[in-house]
Amino acid sequence: MNALLIYPILPESFFSFDKAIKFMGKKAFYPPLHLITVAALLPPEWTIKIVDMNVRKVLRNEWDWADIILISGMNIQKKNILSLIKAAKKRKKLVAVGGPYANLNQQECLDAGTDFLVLGEGEITVPILIQAIEQGKNFGIIKSDGQYPDLTESPIPQFDLLNIFDYMNMSVQFSRGCPFQCEFCDINLLNGRKLRTKPTKQFIAELQFLFDLGWREPVFIVDDNFVAKRDSVKLFLVELKEWMISHKYPFSFSTQASIDMAQDQELIDLMVSCNFGTVFLGIETPDKESLVMAGKHQNTRQSLQEAVNRIQSSGIRVIGSFIIGFDNEKPGADKRIVDFVQKTSISSVQISMLQALPQTALWNRLQKEGRIKNNIANIHQSTLPNFIPTRSIQEIASESMNVFSEIYDPLNHLERLYQLYLIFGKVNFPEKERPKNKIKIGFYQIKTIFKLVLNIGFIRNTRKKFWFYLISIAYHNPKGLLSFIRKSAFIEYSLEYSQVVKNEIQNELNQINKST
Repeated sequence: MNALLIYPILPESFFSFDKAIKFMGKKAFYPPLHLITVAALLPPEWTIKIVDMNVRKVLRNEWDWADIILISGMNIQKKNILSLIKAAKKRKKLVAVGGPYANLNQQECLDAGTDFLVLGEGEITVPILIQAIEQGKNFGIIKSDGQYPDLTESPIPQFDLLNIFDYMNMSVQFSRGCPFQCEFCDINLLNGRKLRTKPTKQFIAELQFLFDLGWREPVFIVDDNFVAKRDSVKLFLVELKEWMISHKYPFSFSTQASIDMAQDQELIDLMVSCNFGTVFLGIETPDKESLVMAGKHQNTRQSLQEAVNRIQSSGIRVIGSFIIGFDNEKPGADKRIVDFVQKTSISSVQISMLQALPQTALWNRLQKEGRIKNNIANIHQSTLPNFIPTRSIQEIASESMNVFSEIYDPLNHLERLYQLYLIFGKVNFPEKERPKNKIKIGFYQIKTIFKLVLNIGFIRNTRKKFWFYLISIAYHNPKGLLSFIRKSAFIEYSLEYSQVVKNEIQNELNQINKST
């Protein structure tokens, strides 16, 4: 069969980094790791094409060529997922849909015309799908029945089906699952609580494949909680370090983790020695009562501020995720979040209003309480809560907009960057050849740099401090100077994006006011 695998458009969001991508001469931030893994699970006699719609559109001759269309994506990609299903059915193509959105919004996918709904992890469900097709079936719901595959069964993703140099990062996976039970999170529903890891040799084989393809840029380890099984991770990092040394440190790594990694300095040091430069932490809120209410107990066992400081003072930059709108949240959550972020010098922040995702513990509780307003959930920075909160939506939305205004105020943003690079200037990074991103220098890059210097250095209220900070970083952290300048370019992007988000939130509030 001719199989066309399509990754839907990712709307502009905290994770799309549109202007940063363009500045780096790339087309997308992350590749569709799930689809290139599915591709490796399909029969060798099938002909496979992958189209990432964040890179380019599906061509007419590709639609005509395909016997079956496979689509997978997240909640935030809902609009394009549904339109792709309808476009495929209009062309009378067989359609199979899987991934987080399909798993949690099954009826919407079926109503759009999906033939095969593929629920669960591909190592189990893709062979069942293939068998159904070989038996002549043309519709059905493929389920894993609560089973989770051993990751030794997961093949090396077919990175060679992509033009990997269209992307700012490559993605790989070491583990699936998360042992924690945060009320609002859907990871347990999708991947279970039992943590499963790939053998180190298997994971390193994926890195070697990327290395052989010529990749020498950042690699994102997509695990929902990379450090969940610390003893296993430390053993893995010891072997990874040997591979990195033998290959002259070809990659820098980033990942997602729980903040309790700060309790294990040995783990942090091993990550730094393997060239981990960034970690995404679900901090959610500095309010302990809200963390307890949400079941995020792992964030209550230590000082969050001390945890972030320890991680960053060890040489790993923290990206922080925060949520407003928890039950019984006290007014002023915006001020508490802003104060926390400024004190800890977290340079990049994702802030969103709480969403009740279908089938989560939060969803089930709110449904019993009669507080679910609609069945649509979308984790986006501008989306209002899809349930009746304990505070007014207007108050929650107003505080969310305030966080964007304060966090991405150019002076506040620059101050955090400066403090972070002062911290990094004191870190004794292991002596190694640190990989450098190659920037295609063209008209757009020159224009962006000029705009940055003009706005940050002359026009905005940052003009006096920018030049002082630049000289100070050149003295205290000369190796980090170029990185500091590049990160400063995000100040303009973040300011523009925060204004877009605030406008969208205000528009939603205006619609609510009109309807009432």
